[in-house]
Amino acid sequence: MTDDYSATTRGIRISVRSFYLDDQSKPDEGRFVWAYRIRIENTGRETVQLLRRTWHITDARGRTQRVHGAGVIGQQPVLEPGESFEYTSGTPLETPSGFMSGQYHMVATASGEPFDVAIPAFSLDSPHQHGRLH
Repeated sequence: MTDDYSATTRGIRISVRSFYLDDQSKPDEGRFVWAYRIRIENTGRETVQLLRRTWHITDARGRTQRVHGAGVIGQQPVLEPGESFEYTSGTPLETPSGFMSGQYHMVATASGEPFDVAIPAFSLDSPHQHGRLH
């Protein structure tokens, strides 16, 4: 997977790539939809489990929606050193661009120590943006 955005916290590397979904978007109705693919890779030495997630989804008007939930796509994956987990999800916005960032709330399984892993901010861009600079 080619990373558009990535960050590593405590040996956990998060890589993100976003895709505009033209077939699910309705620009005339103010509906713009993106998918994003995330790879969570354990480059550290301890086994960890992803318990919860927190997302901050901001549209082009600066409105931020916070989303909290258990796991990702209905799972709470356990990653041993060297293992990775990938999933794809999506989000709609009322504007033709925006960005997302967040945290995964994890636990080191041996010690029970909780810690947060940063999800790098990534942009949601569509071909419907006005005044975009290249």
